[in-house]
Amino acid sequence: MALAGRTAAWWARLRSPCPAAAPLCLPPWLPAGPVACERLYSSRGKEKLDMLMYPVESIRNFSIIAHVDHGKSTLADRLLEITGTIAKTDRNKQVLDKLQVERERGITVKAQSASIFYNHEGVNYLLNLIDTPGHVDFSYEVSRSLSACQGVILVVDANEGIQAQTVANFYLAFEAQLAIIPVINKIDLKNADPERVEKQIEKLFDIPVEECVRISAKQGTNVEKVLQKVIEKIPPPQCNTADPLKALVFDSTFDHYRGVIANIALFGGEIEKGHKIVSAHTKKRYEVNEVGILTPNEQPTHKLFQKLAPYGSSGKKIRYAGQVGYLIAGMKEVTEAQIGDTLFLYKQPVEPLPGFKSAKPMVFAGMYPVDQTEYNNLKSALERLTLNDSSVTVHRDSSLALGAGWRLGFLGLLHMEVFNQRLEQEYNMSVILTAPTVPYKAILSSAKLIKEYGKAEITIINPAQFPDKLSVSEYLEPTVLGTIVTPHEYIGKIIALCQDRRAVQKDMLYIDERRVMLKYLFPLNEIVVDFYDALKSLSSGYASFDYEDAGYQAADLIKMDILLNGNPVEELSTIIHNDKAYATGKFLCERLKDAIPRQLFEIAIQAAIGKKIIARETLKAYRKNVVAKCYGGDITRRMKLLKRQAEGKKLMRKIGNVEVPRDAFIRVLKRQTDK
Repeated sequence: MALAGRTAAWWARLRSPCPAAAPLCLPPWLPAGPVACERLYSSRGKEKLDMLMYPVESIRNFSIIAHVDHGKSTLADRLLEITGTIAKTDRNKQVLDKLQVERERGITVKAQSASIFYNHEGVNYLLNLIDTPGHVDFSYEVSRSLSACQGVILVVDANEGIQAQTVANFYLAFEAQLAIIPVINKIDLKNADPERVEKQIEKLFDIPVEECVRISAKQGTNVEKVLQKVIEKIPPPQCNTADPLKALVFDSTFDHYRGVIANIALFGGEIEKGHKIVSAHTKKRYEVNEVGILTPNEQPTHKLFQKLAPYGSSGKKIRYAGQVGYLIAGMKEVTEAQIGDTLFLYKQPVEPLPGFKSAKPMVFAGMYPVDQTEYNNLKSALERLTLNDSSVTVHRDSSLALGAGWRLGFLGLLHMEVFNQRLEQEYNMSVILTAPTVPYKAILSSAKLIKEYGKAEITIINPAQFPDKLSVSEYLEPTVLGTIVTPHEYIGKIIALCQDRRAVQKDMLYIDERRVMLKYLFPLNEIVVDFYDALKSLSSGYASFDYEDAGYQAADLIKMDILLNGNPVEELSTIIHNDKAYATGKFLCERLKDAIPRQLFEIAIQAAIGKKIIARETLKAYRKNVVAKCYGGDITRRMKLLKRQAEGKKLMRKIGNVEVPRDAFIRVLKRQTDK
């Protein structure tokens, strides 16, 4: 009975505002520390958190940005442990990486947010952190995450130093005018050289050496200093508290039972369950079912707001403005939750927020169901997955050999592979994914074609749309400005590789006495498939690569067709540069020779540019031994039988059609890893 009374008293204290010195109001009989804190979080599962305890001056919104494998997710795990958000165990690895593909590959694919509570010098703070991806293909996720933040933690590996994506992410934060806290991670490694990395940061980013924090996220060394720097260096959110509700949707997920779960950043007003809200993009009205924060699991709250500290006896009201959290409002259609959309209260319209610059697809590939009876299921899976990954563009497409499907646009090759893997793992869909291509452009000279398309410049994402050279004044290919950071001993090999890929050198800078940063202008189609693998192989894995869009340039492009016994196979047509035509044509012919089953007649596999054959392979026919019954005798008897067989084969070749099996298409069209 005494215990029951103490428990009831404790719950009463929990519902009341916490004193400054005890941010979590732990009962005296529970041991302090992360385990107790996690018990408290779990016991609060049904009890909604009171966000009134955290005025605007006590809130910090920040992202963790870095190059691939520099320790972003590990640092996020340690921050969650130190603040008691999760229990401290050996199993805490990639806690915020919730997708199966992320855990299998050991990379962050989708930005994840978490709210943590921290007491610093007797003041309770609410820290909203976002763990972002590090690969160049997912830089769109980083830019979206930064829109909800006022500062970033820039993590750099003490062993590897500044890499290509470190530079790209720094400038994303710099252009957004965010506070930047440089953190040098992995100082526990044997070959760590934090002094060298600090000099690199000072030289490239003009950040004083004294501002760098040396940590080991794996062992937890100095991680608490990072939290203190966040509170000291990152400003609280700036907002006009007099405005009505204005919320930015910066991310979203789909739940099969509750519909769309939107991650929002509030820039004005407040929002709570029962409020009627309107989408600025769709103009549809919704009723809010639930609001809350992520800790990192969903934690419902009474309201989402951000209040200025009360002025006590001055008599001024507590005013509200934005905060970071999630919202569920009964959105069932995937098109209703647009990334970058603005939400506002019904009958209180506001000027929409700028939103985000649309992601620009860099790689296109065809996607088809293995069985056409699965078309509708695949369509539904694509709609739900593109809600979670809004950077993918989808256009309907069809093929004579593969049936109905889609032409999808991705930010890069890894993005394409991860999207395909998520389809298989999360929706159990098996698909045929064709070879990746890039979007070309053509300047038309034919008045008939200009009238047909309604413009003189067209974009080509499918080789079947490639116009004839006689009706085009100029072809254009996409280019990217690539940044390579490498140890100086590999410069010669890497320059030779770049020249082989038709790249033009723009800059070369020594970061320090050991590392060099190269800048090249690349044609996108030269790097989209296997450039990164070749770069890693030449540099023993030490070089890093990042790129950004650099527009279009004129190029000598051609369309290469694959012919089987003189008949073109539309699905195998490709757009390539004239200099690469022969090598690519020969490779495809050899690949097809291995993939197509032999017939009773000979098959000629040819690569053609217009009417000119540039490569050929011959698939020999099955042949019966018609002279097996001839034991001796005149040679004319044998020749007569062989001649009759040859005439039959010739007739069969005229009337026979070569049908490429679906599995042969899969083997030829998929990315060639053994090229």
